[in-house]
Amino acid sequence: AIAPKLGNETIKAELGRAAWKLLHTTFARFPDKPSEDEKVALKNYIHLFQRLYPCGECASHFATILEKYPPQVSSRSAAAAWGCHVHNQVNKRLQKPLFDCSNIGDFYDCGCAETEEE
Repeated sequence: AIAPKLGNETIKAELGRAAWKLLHTTFARFPDKPSEDEKVALKNYIHLFQRLYPCGECASHFATILEKYPPQVSSRSAAAAWGCHVHNQVNKRLQKPLFDCSNIGDFYDCGCAETEEE
């Protein structure tokens, strides 16, 4: 982690909610059948996200999770399921309710359009 500890609990909570929204939306928009380059890009993004996260304490905890549960980037559904699983690992540590990962696709709509015009 690069950043120091973030002491303001309100800001930390707001940052966490925004970060998870960004990550889950990224996973929901990831290709169903990603190229090798896209897989590498997502994996690198997740690791850089952890390293640069503005809360050093949170980033350190997330690094431990990434070591135990490496990012799954073989498909959109694999990335989304992995994201839900690691989010629940954080929720467990914070003693928050766990999310039913079977509903992750319904909860974070990718906003995908059928055509470029949409």
